[in-house]
Amino acid sequence: MKEACKIIVKGRVQGVGYRWFAREKAQQLGLTGYVRNLPDGNVEVFAEGEQEKLFTLINILKEGPSWSMVTDLDIENMEYKGIHRDFNIAM
Repeated sequence: MKEACKIIVKGRVQGVGYRWFAREKAQQLGLTGYVRNLPDGNVEVFAEGEQEKLFTLINILKEGPSWSMVTDLDIENMEYKGIHRDFNIAM
């Protein structure tokens, strides 16, 4: 079953390659969506795809790249719309 979710990643997640890490992992899982920095220092991830792959991505995002420090994830489940063709870094 396909689903969508928006994830706000909190902690030391900007300036440490977190967006590139998230994009690579999402692409490896075959998910679509985007990742972007937020003005408050957090990172937003929007992902669409198979439910189990979204769960896998969420667990990967909790860890982050070795030079980051994730302190919390805010996860909002959303309706799948299939509006993204791939997974990109948004500005």
